[in-house]
Amino acid sequence: MARAGVTAERLARAAADLADEVGFENLTVSALARGFGVRDASLYSHIRNVRDLRVRVAVLALAELADRVAAALAGRAGKDALVAFANAYRDYARQHPGRYAAMQVELDPETAVASAASRHAQMTRAILRGYRLPEPDQTDAVRLLHSTFHGYVSLERVGGFSHHPRAADASWSRALDALDTVLRNWPPA
Repeated sequence: MARAGVTAERLARAAADLADEVGFENLTVSALARGFGVRDASLYSHIRNVRDLRVRVAVLALAELADRVAAALAGRAGKDALVAFANAYRDYARQHPGRYAAMQVELDPETAVASAASRHAQMTRAILRGYRLPEPDQTDAVRLLHSTFHGYVSLERVGGFSHHPRAADASWSRALDALDTVLRNWPPA
């Protein structure tokens, strides 16, 4: 019944929705086919395999997050930009846990360059221009920010902060204050 409307793009969107619902690790071609009311084999004219499907979800999620971050960064600089970027990142991970997990899939270099992954790096570097960090310090700072954001979000997603009386939001805010301080006072090599 839905067969005529099946496209690779619709499959990626439906797979992303399914990943948010059941978890990225539980995303299968069979589960997706059931959602479309078709047999698994019907989907293979649009996707190669489950890896291809998962990469498509990752690319979709990266683009969605890049759009959100870009909108959040508009007209901001320095700490305001850092906080806007971080909050957009965290909010996306909370709202779309399956998509967020998909973004951790390793992409081949060609796909990474062609996808929004390069936009994320460019936006992170745009934030860092306000801190006037030269290379290779800028690369180190990009890695610090990504590690901090990803680590915090990942721990939060599995309940890592739920057993402490201090609110996770308060700690998040203080972590961003600390990152701003570090970036403004980057140690010389």
